[in-house]
Amino acid sequence: MNRKYKFHALLLALVVVFSCPQLWAVNWLPFGPDGGDARAFAADPHDPSHIYLGTATGWMYESRDAGASWQRLAWVGKRHDLVLDSMVVDKANPRHIVVGAWVLGDVDGGIYVSNDGGHSWTDEPEMRGQSIRSLAEAPSDPNLLVAGSLKGVYRSTDGGTHWTLISPAGSREIHEVESVAIDPVDPQIIYAGTWHLPWKTTDGGAHWVNIKEGVIDDSDVFSIIVDPKTPKTVYASACSGIYKSENGGLRFQKIQGIPSTARRTRVLMQDPKNLNIVFAGTTEGLFRSGDSGKTWLRTTGPEIIVNDVYVDPNDTNRVLLATDRGGVLASRDGGYSFIPSNTGFSTRQIVSYVADQEYPARIYVGVVNDKEWGGVFESENGGLTWAQKSAGLDGHDVVSLEQAPDGAILAGTRHGVFRLQGDVWVRVDKIDLSTAMRRGAVVRRNVRLRVDPPGDPFDANVSSLARAGDTLYAATSDGLLASYSAGLSWKLVAGLARQDWNFVAASRSMIAVATLNSAMMSVNDGKHWVHVSLPPALTQISGLAVDGSGGIWMGGLQGVFYSENEGATWQTLSAVAIKGVNSLYFDEGTQRMLITADGGNTIAYAVHLPDMRVEYWNTGWNLKLVRAVGDHLVGATLYDGVVVQPRMVDSADVHGH
Repeated sequence: MNRKYKFHALLLALVVVFSCPQLWAVNWLPFGPDGGDARAFAADPHDPSHIYLGTATGWMYESRDAGASWQRLAWVGKRHDLVLDSMVVDKANPRHIVVGAWVLGDVDGGIYVSNDGGHSWTDEPEMRGQSIRSLAEAPSDPNLLVAGSLKGVYRSTDGGTHWTLISPAGSREIHEVESVAIDPVDPQIIYAGTWHLPWKTTDGGAHWVNIKEGVIDDSDVFSIIVDPKTPKTVYASACSGIYKSENGGLRFQKIQGIPSTARRTRVLMQDPKNLNIVFAGTTEGLFRSGDSGKTWLRTTGPEIIVNDVYVDPNDTNRVLLATDRGGVLASRDGGYSFIPSNTGFSTRQIVSYVADQEYPARIYVGVVNDKEWGGVFESENGGLTWAQKSAGLDGHDVVSLEQAPDGAILAGTRHGVFRLQGDVWVRVDKIDLSTAMRRGAVVRRNVRLRVDPPGDPFDANVSSLARAGDTLYAATSDGLLASYSAGLSWKLVAGLARQDWNFVAASRSMIAVATLNSAMMSVNDGKHWVHVSLPPALTQISGLAVDGSGGIWMGGLQGVFYSENEGATWQTLSAVAIKGVNSLYFDEGTQRMLITADGGNTIAYAVHLPDMRVEYWNTGWNLKLVRAVGDHLVGATLYDGVVVQPRMVDSADVHGH
């Protein structure tokens, strides 16, 4: 069976696997790369192997096999900026789930409730717009919930339908409540950790006392847990360290044994069967104590940022970590060692893509914001399965990708150009940044040329890569570069200002380069450059392409524009009803211009240039870009990894200019 038929057979098999009720509304199917940011766990009290996982993009996942694999369950709130940090599954009715959400860099958020096991969600009107930082269910009463928000402490006595502020309204002390805990016996006893100190009430919020004795002043309290067997034992984690009280918070004692650099302990968790075992998830790894906090052992690397810990009550050797960038990590030895457990889970932010010209089903995507867990991922089957290929990238974001004439893959990062040699990326250091001149140009007397000292590493942002024939181009924050040696060496392009270029596009002898608000183009392989007047309606460029037939295309907030006369006049396509364009790409093999947009748009467009015929697909996803792989399309999302078109969906064909 050849490579093409293997690809289609695997695609058909996976379409059958993924044709499940949970994804009925999604036309294109998600396939990774696995991993990314994971925020919080919650388990079905009646089935501890059934686990929910919250993300920082509004998506909730679930696992039916104790976290060995995951599948998307629902997009809570239908927005990408909801951080799902707090989840409660009703002990009396596990189909009833309550989630607290907040928005990074904003005071927005809310409480969302599901009554069908997480498949559908509604936001509670009384908490709409509240930044919910913590949520807890009373162990003695599943109808009693407590939520911490930026405004204070709220309580519900009906399972999350109605809420009442139980901290003093407008309090200058009890606000920005990052953590809450409820006494396992007496639900009137509530603990609240704020961004400055912890508080306690013993009468359901009628009166509050500051329980700061022994706690360093101005400590952000990230987590509070109460021992279920000995409620007087209380643990609290703060930016200044971990604290323990044995008298219900009247006095805390700072726990020793955790390095000062790892004091930002985001979560504390006890082993439900062995309460002397305590886990501390910090910004520098997981720490484990087997003697109730007297001594600690770090059991992961310091690069791991732990957001949550789950200990399986049926098998406490099974421990899960929700981490930044690394997704879910799993332990089968009580938290002493961990391996990734991300099958089916992806919150990757993909911004770049390239396909191998010889083997089109071999594709590469570039990831941002994932450091050593990101970089570049390679697929040999058109995006259905992925393997990380990032050795040598040093954790850099990969913002652009291209293939050199010799088949090598090039990566543009925020810190220079890298070339894939075998399985390792190597930084390209042969870059000539001496100011280039066009042949025949005259240098005026007393004008000094800018020349960079030899040997300085090229550390510029390489935002866009393009190829025309045997020539490669790189739009960088230090000028437009060209390579005639398959990317092994580069030099500044003559005739252009040495400035921050955001986009470059090339096809045949035509090259276009642009900033956010200006553009230049050449129709003779860069020998001569002319200024391109932007479309009058376009306020800022966010997409650039050339079509190989003399046309230049631009996209932005106002839509798509194209010109057949070097920008002298511009036209629009009435059939492409799209705003906020984020990607334009000319697919030479199919002679189509592929178009995607930001915001709530889920439509991908293709303009067949010979006859200007327009096709479109409702992908079900907010796409960063779309590319053709054989007779299918593959989309890259900014938050949810790669999505694959299961078949060429029949779409309306319309014509328009």
